[in-house]
Amino acid sequence: MLPAVRLGVIDIGTNTLLLLVAERCADGKVRALADVCRFGRLGQGLDASGRLHPDAIARCLVICRELRSLLDLHGVARTRVIATQAVREAENAAELTGPAAALLGAPVEVIDGPREAELAYQAQVRSLPAVAGAPFVVADVGGGSTEIVVSDGARVQSAVSVPIGAVRLAERHLKSDPPTAAERAALDRDVDAHLAPLTLPTRVPLVASAGTATNLAAADLGLDRYDPDRVHGHVMTPAALAGLTDRLWAATAAARRDLPGIEPQRADVIPAGAAIFARLAARLETPRVIASDRGIRWGLAYEELER
Repeated sequence: MLPAVRLGVIDIGTNTLLLLVAERCADGKVRALADVCRFGRLGQGLDASGRLHPDAIARCLVICRELRSLLDLHGVARTRVIATQAVREAENAAELTGPAAALLGAPVEVIDGPREAELAYQAQVRSLPAVAGAPFVVADVGGGSTEIVVSDGARVQSAVSVPIGAVRLAERHLKSDPPTAAERAALDRDVDAHLAPLTLPTRVPLVASAGTATNLAAADLGLDRYDPDRVHGHVMTPAALAGLTDRLWAATAAARRDLPGIEPQRADVIPAGAAIFARLAARLETPRVIASDRGIRWGLAYEELER
């Protein structure tokens, strides 16, 4: 017999398409039946053109067909599909969202930055009890944007979305392999310029969410095989994060692909994503960086299944 409550959540992002199939158990807890990541690189060329590339659309629609099959395999009757920065800003977003909705059997909800930030926050407060009750900051670094949420430990004090992400900044700044010191300095200035207007606390924990964060944690742990239970809640010192960021910038893309913990499909953009976290950690003067395996797909699942 199928569980009484089973939900599929698909997150169409700038770099990846994520599927979470989750159910609410008898004890009220939410557990994953499937948690799948596929690389569509929807944001290919978007920063320069303002449009979704036809190749990127085609890749993502192939992935949508696969995800539809997985939804059917797990007997999912209710599906939520959300799309973030790439779809928010692309002039031709309908060329993806219409066919994707038809394939997935659910409308594609294009969520705004504050909503994305709220979902990132909800995922953390429900899955990381260690951060509850004291101030902290959540940063969800995606391919096209970064959501930053400030909490006093009990509620959200501010939630913003800034247009800096691993794919966007890699395409904008990383022209050499490995990147040059000048390219890194330009990227760091770009990140700092976007962070400068924000009102942020200091000396509070930084919860690092999304694929860049989990890859950094897996690399810090030296994992040859990804283990979400070890990654979720893994604590890094700011010095460890800075050191790992330096290693990624010094390596070629080919060398990064061979590093334990780094997904090969992220090797070309992860220096940019790591730099965003490193610059934010420095701005916060954070005592520790806590990795989270639970991003906005989990936030939406908690919201739906805990009603």
